[in-house]
Amino acid sequence: MILKLQNSCRLLVLFTVALFLVACTTPIPDKNSKHIPQQSDRNLLSQLGKSDIDRLADVEMRENTQILSMLMTKLYKRNPRELRKNTTATAEDAVKSIFENQHGWRFKEIGDAQGSYAIQQAFRPDYEGDRVMSLIVGLQTMLIKAHGGKTEFYFTDTIEPQNIFNAARNVEIVVWQLSNTRDDKGQLKLLTNELNDHERNLSFEREFGKIIGSLDLFAITLSEKLQRVITRVVQTLSTALFLPF
Repeated sequence: MILKLQNSCRLLVLFTVALFLVACTTPIPDKNSKHIPQQSDRNLLSQLGKSDIDRLADVEMRENTQILSMLMTKLYKRNPRELRKNTTATAEDAVKSIFENQHGWRFKEIGDAQGSYAIQQAFRPDYEGDRVMSLIVGLQTMLIKAHGGKTEFYFTDTIEPQNIFNAARNVEIVVWQLSNTRDDKGQLKLLTNELNDHERNLSFEREFGKIIGSLDLFAITLSEKLQRVITRVVQTLSTALFLPF
């Protein structure tokens, strides 16, 4: 009984010391300085259940989700006709509703489509629905599936590096389709980058490039950690098929 009490006291002391060290080592943000946004769950109890790879997965998934949210807003502003198909809200409000509400990423407006099917639907010649919603929901759900169906990760979770690598290749296909898929009048299905004599705006390409880069880096890091080999598939983008998970 005494031994159990001593062990309990020892654990309590260690836990208290750990809390003190975390408090001491957490920097106070300078309101005048620019710093990297931190996750909202950076508390000791939450982080005890995460490895370094889990925390890296959290960051990668969170950052790519934020980029997709921003890209969706930009796509709606470049293609306002798509926004008007489902709502009278502003682009910002429509995107906020999609990314922040609890809906399981299923939307009747696009036939509950997800993953590669939703992406392909956005470029179909006969599709009359919201191409922007179908594309971004497809990309987001594809990323979630590639990460084992989760957006937050702990010791018990397993992520297959090949799936992350394949997701990056699929995003490359999407970038190609956005720049090359046209209707029967020769007009792009969705307007993105602006290239003309007066303006050169490649912001869409840059943001998609960030997603591809972060996925590739995470896939390589994960494969090294797990000692698993990634099969590097080489495809011609004009005829490439979406890679499975």
